[in-house]
Amino acid sequence: MEQILEAIQSGASSDDIANLPIPESYRAAFVRRDETAMFEGVDSWDKDPRTSLHVDDVATPELAPDEVYIAVMASSINFNTVWTSIFEPLPTFGFLDRMARDGEYGERHARDEHIVGSDASGVVLKVGAAVRNWKPGDEVTVHCNYVDDQDPSAHNDSMLAANQKIWGFETNFGALADLSVVKANQLMPKPTHLTWEEAAVNGLCSATSYRMIVGDNGARMKQGDSVLIWGATGGIGGYAVQYVLNGGGTPIGVVSSPERAALLNKMGCEAVIDRKAAGYNFWSDENTQDESEWRRFGKDIRAVNGGEDVDIVFEHPGRSTMGASIFAVKRGGTVVTCAATSGYMIEFDNRHFWMKLKKLLSSHFANYAESWAANKLLDQGRIQPLLTDVYDLEHVGDAALAVHHNEAEGKLGVLCLSPAEGLGVSDPEKRERIGEDKITMFRG
Repeated sequence: MEQILEAIQSGASSDDIANLPIPESYRAAFVRRDETAMFEGVDSWDKDPRTSLHVDDVATPELAPDEVYIAVMASSINFNTVWTSIFEPLPTFGFLDRMARDGEYGERHARDEHIVGSDASGVVLKVGAAVRNWKPGDEVTVHCNYVDDQDPSAHNDSMLAANQKIWGFETNFGALADLSVVKANQLMPKPTHLTWEEAAVNGLCSATSYRMIVGDNGARMKQGDSVLIWGATGGIGGYAVQYVLNGGGTPIGVVSSPERAALLNKMGCEAVIDRKAAGYNFWSDENTQDESEWRRFGKDIRAVNGGEDVDIVFEHPGRSTMGASIFAVKRGGTVVTCAATSGYMIEFDNRHFWMKLKKLLSSHFANYAESWAANKLLDQGRIQPLLTDVYDLEHVGDAALAVHHNEAEGKLGVLCLSPAEGLGVSDPEKRERIGEDKITMFRG
């Protein structure tokens, strides 16, 4: 890997990189099959990824014809890495064992270690025999939609594919490593003005937000639409704010502190609700929601939205907020949801839903076309990375714990093969044109 790093940093040619040997092993972050019961009886909050995530050498897998090896320069932390690391809602080795039933190349994934991570920026090292559009030396980012396009269900919208998986969560050989194996249809050009760590943090969250708000499979926001965004300075929420602004809409950001409200204002989001200051209590007890609190919330939304209810609600907390979201969206409006970080079993008053002709839309990551479109907007400087802090791979457990405990805004980057921050910019003039202050807005 040191030889590979030297070649990348020296600007080696495609042929030179193609001739580099692929190492028999590489450094990676992983959880162990024999430790899946380590947190039994421990409250979810107290489960510590620093205990379960190991960083050590792992054996390099064989390359399938439609795959490439990439040198991972940087990666990032997503909630799915946290879920894997605390073995919730279930250990992910079951996913890997199911992959083993997919034939020779699927069998590679069923290991006793699960290498995690679903975002990456890096350099292509070697391509499989069936790869056409990429070559060694290409600088890339990676999206996490892992799908076999030989299945007819994968066409039209690959997120509906029967065999669709999330790379590094439902598959092995993820991004939190010095080397990774990805399908060629996961690759996208690295934005030329971004550093490795800035380019690495966008794929999962940015494309998720794009599909939810912009794409034909989501809420399809129009110019002038107002969009309520829960967790508006978090990973997907911060990108959602940008997509709404970029598309001529009005974001109403929900946050939990004055500091986060100020960050939204800095992003150009003028309408902000501080839920903690307002003290909303949507649940009067564990089993009962309080409609009067929904009404108070709706009144506060109208106060910052020109007296109107919102056209779209960008949902991801799940159980804690879904009742309020369904109530607050306008007659005929849309609630689009991609997650349930506060609980999967949701409840809402169906009278406010059916009688006012509202829509509830599910969304899960993004297909290749949507991911590519989101990446293009990043490359054009219309959407900015939400990088707030950077860790090295040896401290990936600390980064995962920070995300687990909601201690970080935006996205946390992880340096893998890259030896330092600030490397990887190939178009400094474009960076200057877009503006350092915009690109690094979340760095404080």
